[in-house]
Amino acid sequence: MIPRLSNSPQLDEVTKTYLNTLKDSGFKGNIASDYASCLTMATDNSIYQLMPQAILFPRSTEDVQLITHLANQDTFQTLKFTPRGGGTGTNGQSLNRGIVVDLSRYMNRILAVNIEEGWVKVESGVIKDQLNEYLKQYDYFFAPELSTSNRATIGGMINTDASGQGSMVYGKTSDHVLSVKAVLINGEILETSKKSIAEVENIANNSIIYRTTYEYCKNHRQLILNKFPKLNRFLTGYDLKNVFNDNLTEFDLTRILTGSEGSLAFITEAKLNIIPKPKYRLLMNIKYDSFQSALSNAPFLVKAETLSVETVDSKVLGLAKDDIIWQSIKELITNVSGHDMQGINIVEFAGNDYELTKGKLENLSKQIDKLMMNHSLGIIGYQTCENLDEIEKIYAMRKKAVGLLGNAKGTRKPIPFVEDTCVPPEHLADYITEFRALLDSYHLTYGMFGHVDSGVLHVRPALDMCDPEQEKLMKTISDQVVGLTAKYGGLLWGEHGKGFRSEYSPAFFGEELYQGLRTIKTAFDPHNRLNPGKICPPLGVDDGMLSVNSTTRGFYDRQIPLSIKEVFHGATECNGNGLCFNFDVNSPMCPSMKLSGNRVYSPKGRATLVREWLRLMIESGVTEQELNSLLPTKHSTLVAFAKKIANTVKAKFGEYDFSHDVKDSMNHCLSCKACSTQCPIKIDVPDFKARFLQLYHTRYLRPVRDYLVGNIESYLPLMAKAPRFFNFFMKMPVTEYVTNKTVGMASLPMLSVPTLKKQLVGHNSANIKLEQLQKFSEQERSQYVLVVQDPFTSYYDAKVVFDFVCLIETLGYKPVVLPFVPNGKAQHIKGFLKQFAKTAHTASQALSQIAQLGIPMVGVDPALVLCYRDEYKLILQDKVSDFKVLLSHEWLTNIADHLPNSTQLKTIDREKWYLLGHCSETTQLPASNQQWQQIFKQFGTDLRPIRVGCCGMAGTYGHEVNNLATSKQLYELSWQKALTNYPKERCLTTGYSCRSQVKRFDKFIMKHPIQALLGMIQVNC
Repeated sequence: MIPRLSNSPQLDEVTKTYLNTLKDSGFKGNIASDYASCLTMATDNSIYQLMPQAILFPRSTEDVQLITHLANQDTFQTLKFTPRGGGTGTNGQSLNRGIVVDLSRYMNRILAVNIEEGWVKVESGVIKDQLNEYLKQYDYFFAPELSTSNRATIGGMINTDASGQGSMVYGKTSDHVLSVKAVLINGEILETSKKSIAEVENIANNSIIYRTTYEYCKNHRQLILNKFPKLNRFLTGYDLKNVFNDNLTEFDLTRILTGSEGSLAFITEAKLNIIPKPKYRLLMNIKYDSFQSALSNAPFLVKAETLSVETVDSKVLGLAKDDIIWQSIKELITNVSGHDMQGINIVEFAGNDYELTKGKLENLSKQIDKLMMNHSLGIIGYQTCENLDEIEKIYAMRKKAVGLLGNAKGTRKPIPFVEDTCVPPEHLADYITEFRALLDSYHLTYGMFGHVDSGVLHVRPALDMCDPEQEKLMKTISDQVVGLTAKYGGLLWGEHGKGFRSEYSPAFFGEELYQGLRTIKTAFDPHNRLNPGKICPPLGVDDGMLSVNSTTRGFYDRQIPLSIKEVFHGATECNGNGLCFNFDVNSPMCPSMKLSGNRVYSPKGRATLVREWLRLMIESGVTEQELNSLLPTKHSTLVAFAKKIANTVKAKFGEYDFSHDVKDSMNHCLSCKACSTQCPIKIDVPDFKARFLQLYHTRYLRPVRDYLVGNIESYLPLMAKAPRFFNFFMKMPVTEYVTNKTVGMASLPMLSVPTLKKQLVGHNSANIKLEQLQKFSEQERSQYVLVVQDPFTSYYDAKVVFDFVCLIETLGYKPVVLPFVPNGKAQHIKGFLKQFAKTAHTASQALSQIAQLGIPMVGVDPALVLCYRDEYKLILQDKVSDFKVLLSHEWLTNIADHLPNSTQLKTIDREKWYLLGHCSETTQLPASNQQWQQIFKQFGTDLRPIRVGCCGMAGTYGHEVNNLATSKQLYELSWQKALTNYPKERCLTTGYSCRSQVKRFDKFIMKHPIQALLGMIQVNC
């Protein structure tokens, strides 16, 4: 039996008192010090793991002031604080052991916009893409373009002085920050902006911060100019060079804060300059026979007046081909040259004059054609894009590169630690030649991509950080790359900030300039209380810097045996890239995170908790066999059951078990499986959720509703024999009360009346026996289609199955409705893996035998059909049988040549239809929307896919009382808005859950696409 895990890290008394006092002082935000919350803040997108004491989630600048005012009381002078934004840093910028102040959860309001003057004012938690989505209505945008733009916050961008694609034209974040509002560690408000020298000298009389910074930067101006490299990038940290303008008539303290990594102040608001979006964007994808050729060609491309030149190597391209992203771009990066495509350069032109912009593209095309004719520079082809949607798809692939590299096979993963070096672009090819030779000398593989126009290349060597020797190698390589970068006049940190690499600062700044940084740190934070260990310590403080050798995730992960990692690979392979923090409500990725803003409820959070849970299991003596086994090794006995009762009672009375933290996180998971495809690492939370629940319930009792849900397929066929009786019974107030209060279920659906069986009366082929089909010839069988039933559609939404039967008949085929065979999806969701394994084995055997007939098997509900392909494969492993159940659109696509076209239809429905995608179908089958569109087009009508997130039902999730409010909120977040914007009677969806949710909240019955097709043929079935 799985033991109780009680060794939760304890708060020290000073922090505990501080948190209690803060709560009683009017703090309006959230306070978290539980194990789970601290764990989710212990990592970011880097290789490091540092557990904080607590996390504060302020709601306003006033809340941040309260945090700092209280921290200045004598009792709390030892406390340290670290500001945090999106948690997307690759070098541990926001990781520390003190109190983390997360400004992303609530401080995410857009405060004001002035298009005439070209600025917008935001709180620091606003996400970059969120801001640009808002600015779309004005045709303006905030320029710095990051690969993490759908989860990176403005505060985080300012603190790391982030840049990215297009920086040669648009610059870095610091070039767009007009002013900031910040809270100092002493509680004072600091507001910065450009000021005249006279203004600054006047302010300096009363401000040690202004006086110290102004005097140091003025007195050491020549040293600063000599030391800072002549690059598009700065030395980052405290931007000593750009506090003055070129002619020394203006001074802007904002520049010191941009890039300061939260070591000087809490930035709570910022005023940003915004610029008009270019009217025209054109793209060229140039393909090369080697990555070195792509790098060597970069300076030539920059001279073509491009907006940007991005490069991607073959390793990233190869990983993209195994990802959902490839479906959207494969036609845009085709290779017909006959040569291996080892790299591409993505070249963009942008402007407001179409002819001028187009002319630049055409001129480059001509030059490329000549080079190809001469077989020069390794160019093997190119393609151009003018469609904005296609351009965005290309960049989506490029943005996903970080995550894709994390999905490399094997225990060695490409990791960040020297991934944003920057050298003058003209030296890039030579520099990379030496860089690659260095990595090759250690026999390492690596992935490369980046901004070759500005000399920044993201290089990620593949190391197994669970191997102590390779962890040491990381430091060795870091030291050598520092020297190599300096040799070519570059920087170790050209884009992603310093973080744990701050120990190398003296090597780049020089001792005199480094002491200047410490002088400025002293003026802002004399006692080293803000993000200590980053950038530099104040003068007179001997606190060491956080080293590249700091504690990594690998240190903890290596405590988990390899065999267990393989079973729980979805949790143990998460690299922290944070794509699951995507703010877009119309993205299917992780609805629970999107709604709550709580990262404990994100795939990354859940993976983090399960990794720690596994580590603690091993530490407490659980064997590998117990954790590895797909099925529980110990069967329930009366004694075991009694222990479960006792443990459950103890839990209700507050006995701590870290397993409860993990269970709470899993309870909020809808098992929609979007993470298994949307995440570049393919983190499949429902898989390790089921494994966790199975093991958790060897110690604790299950709620009754789990048994009702898990066994639903056994009693539904019996209930369908008397549907009116059961519906009458279910509608009774007393029944609703009992199911609500004692079982925890609500809004239970009614059984179909008439039943599917009754509707099929008169449809002879539908009721044909399998034994008869076996006697038919192959030619005769080719006219048949086998309809595979699922429990929810067949028993709760039978009209859909019946209409599919009618559609099959109308198209000239003979449908046969197969006898109902339980699928087991609900068992898997609830963690009944022993039962699910039996169900899957039985169904697999039955369907495999039927598959030998050679007749297509087709189902109508995506979640249940895709279970055969995914969950069955995982549970049965090498025992997977040979069968495939198609979804209706897949079968219709296969018989496209036999579908009626518009000339054969009596009446053509010219009005547009709208398809709201089911999470599982759109994420696991990314081509499904296009296939449905093509099918409708063949019927002479248009179908438009509508981007929506999760509907909030997700099987039985939306029927559980504990989830009712969340289910409704999720529906309102995306689906309800879509159904308001489009005619409901023209909206379609494939998922039973989705139709059930719409019926529940909008009192409207949506159609399945097959029903719309049937209606177009105008046949009364």
